[in-house]
Amino acid sequence: MTALAQALMPHLMVAPILLPLLAACLLMLVSERRHLTKATLGLMATVANLVVAVLLVFWVKAGDEARAFGIYLPSNWDVPYGIVLVLDRLSALMLVMTALVALMALLFSLARWHKAGAHFHPLFQIQIMGLNGAFLTGDLFNLFVFFEVMLAASYGLLLHGSGPSRVKAGLHYIAINLAASSLFLVGAALIYGVSGTLNMADLAARIPEVPDADRALLHAGCAILAVAFLAKAAMWPLNFWLVPAYASASAPSAAVFALLTKVGIYVLLRLSTLLFSDSAGNSAGFGSQWLLWGGLTTLAMGAIGMMSAQRPARMAGFAVVVSSGTLMAVFGLARPEVTAGALYYLPVSTFAVAAFFLLTELMDRSRQSDPARQQAPEDEEDHLPFSLAELELARSANLDEDEVPLVGRAIPASTALLGLAFIVCTLLLAGLPPLSGFIGKLAILSTLLDAPGGSVAPVSWLLMGCIIGSGLLALLALSRTGIRFFWAPVDRPAPVLRVVEYLPIALLIALCVVFTVRAEAVMRYTSATAAALYQPSLYIGAVMNSRPQPTPTNADRLGVPQPGVSR
Repeated sequence: MTALAQALMPHLMVAPILLPLLAACLLMLVSERRHLTKATLGLMATVANLVVAVLLVFWVKAGDEARAFGIYLPSNWDVPYGIVLVLDRLSALMLVMTALVALMALLFSLARWHKAGAHFHPLFQIQIMGLNGAFLTGDLFNLFVFFEVMLAASYGLLLHGSGPSRVKAGLHYIAINLAASSLFLVGAALIYGVSGTLNMADLAARIPEVPDADRALLHAGCAILAVAFLAKAAMWPLNFWLVPAYASASAPSAAVFALLTKVGIYVLLRLSTLLFSDSAGNSAGFGSQWLLWGGLTTLAMGAIGMMSAQRPARMAGFAVVVSSGTLMAVFGLARPEVTAGALYYLPVSTFAVAAFFLLTELMDRSRQSDPARQQAPEDEEDHLPFSLAELELARSANLDEDEVPLVGRAIPASTALLGLAFIVCTLLLAGLPPLSGFIGKLAILSTLLDAPGGSVAPVSWLLMGCIIGSGLLALLALSRTGIRFFWAPVDRPAPVLRVVEYLPIALLIALCVVFTVRAEAVMRYTSATAAALYQPSLYIGAVMNSRPQPTPTNADRLGVPQPGVSR
């Protein structure tokens, strides 16, 4: 794998952007009535995207310190004037996580959702392209471009399948993201006005040299820019739109939306470690306290939200908020060893939430007493679970006395499979042993206790309390929901499951199991990733020292012989 990736580099780096773009263009040419053709093409492109992402991870993993960065200049212009793509351990990790979740969501959609509206497959590929581009770009302007590409596709995916709740939540979602995009532009303009560059590496090199008179303006631009990313990363109170939007979306779209929040998290981590490191002069550590306390508040509010939620889809939305709050608070501490644990927790929590989003549709559908309705699109009306809204027990019913006839009754296989998946998702989201959700939280907690100098700061104790408390509340909320859906004595037929619907959930859970079994290897990778992030000179040097390929038009400017001409 490493040799193959080495042979295909550096052009392999642009494949995560070009491949879904070409697939989307090709899918647009196929008639909407040819569902099988579209599904086949979309699936092939998504699998190819996963293969490319895995090759890129093997390449950065095998590389030494210098080779751990892949630089690609699509326009063959000098840095910082041209477009630059940067691959490192963090972006490679995000690419693989995106490819895996996208493939599982697409598999799930093949059961019925890809036929529920027009242009599902092109939108899905454009969504992948925007995500991959955001993780690979090395400048703020193209980050904005890929941000918009990603959001434009998400608007269509959120409204896919129509329905009043999706339209209502979609309007809020579009409005808040348009406002965030406007702030993005304002912040980028201020930063460019002060520093004269939007290339991340060049900006990081110039920030220490910014005159003190302009530093307040630079910080204002960065703060405005951060608001856009914090809204996407679901920091409280900017996350009011998230739960209604994600809960209203179709299950495969919601699973992909779990990745959108991680884009905000990725950008916050990337910019905070690159632009405001210890070598950033008077700007060192800018915004870290906001990230820390905002993350703590988000974590607490997300956990309370899980307790208040009645529908599983809304609980999954609040689980996204809890995951984001945990990561933001940890990144606000700016400690490499704690960040390493958080980077392990990041893909695990994303896989678990994505699996839970897919599972919630099967759970909601299973409450229908009419077998025909179990395969129909879900009603969008927000109402309480069946055990509260529909279950009517006889006044004489006594569960303790009537328990005997239930003993020995065979559980339908489909119900057992749903229940098993729900239990595993509960363990992962609550962070209980023995699965990777517990290992991720344990890695964070153990490094928080291992404080420099042996004295644990009060804020670290507070973060540990919030992480443990959020896990307890998540366990209570999910247990309550599990009892209502799987234990309540409702006379209904067994749910109808299709293999293509259950398989993606099982595979996402299996990925979490793999992370459990291979925890040591994954932690080595995330530790090396965190160590590189907190040494921004490596990133800056790799980007700024990259040179375009000599051509007849630029050879004189580069001071090298023209190709094919020997001196």
